Amino acid sequence: MTKFTNVIVRRPAKSMVEGITSAPELGKPDYELACKQHDDYIAALKDCGVEVTVLPALEQFPDSCFVEDPAVITRCGAIITNPGAASRNGEKDEIEPAVRQFFDDSRVKHIESPGTLDGGDVMMVGDHFYVGRSARTNEEGIRQFFEILEGWGLEGSEVPLEHVLHLKTGVNYLEDGNMLVSGEFVTKPDFEQYHRIEIPEDEAYAANCIWVNGTVIVPEGYPAVLKAVQDAGYETITVDTSEYRKLDGGLSCLSLRF
Repeated sequence: MTKFTNVIVRRPAKSMVEGITSAPELGKPDYELACKQHDDYIAALKDCGVEVTVLPALEQFPDSCFVEDPAVITRCGAIITNPGAASRNGEKDEIEPAVRQFFDDSRVKHIESPGTLDGGDVMMVGDHFYVGRSARTNEEGIRQFFEILEGWGLEGSEVPLEHVLHLKTGVNYLEDGNMLVSGEFVTKPDFEQYHRIEIPEDEAYAANCIWVNGTVIVPEGYPAVLKAVQDAGYETITVDTSEYRKLDGGLSCLSLRF
């Protein structure tokens, strides 16, 4: 069983109101509320028994609170990704010093251009990593990622995406063989060996829950998902992520857990 001891987060920048979104109809984020929600998120993580490293806001990168994308951390080492969105690509250089506090040089690898990879497209299931091929993660990025994994004795497989931004937008592993699935992931053969907990379409956003040391953190306001996770036997904590949803972000996007 995985046990997380450390989490890295980054404070939201005031510039987050100009972040990337596919849902402008939700309106711009309320920065003050986003900060409060971030505080609550950190508190929930600490309740799960991890040490939380809080990095300062980066005003030049509106989406930089979503630290999951510029790095992937495995039990063997860290991979600094090469984010596929031009406005976010520089975030990889900002996350690397924080990652290096935990890993020596031999255990920090990089995805190099023309390969692109976003951490939101990577889902860890034990020593296997599912990687979504998306608008942000390309074939060459995936090839390099698998090469690094193999060097560490880990493995991966590619999952083509049809509708979602990132893999973990619609599927998330809760350990113990349980997986939350929504939309296109309900019928994907890639995940048929798991116990799939199907999320109703009107609560699809809440497929993005995170497991932290036996507790599952669930977005606030999605009662069907909360009940399904509790019925599966997990302790739960709810955190409101309404302001991050406006930027296509969810619970997993806001932290690196290892």
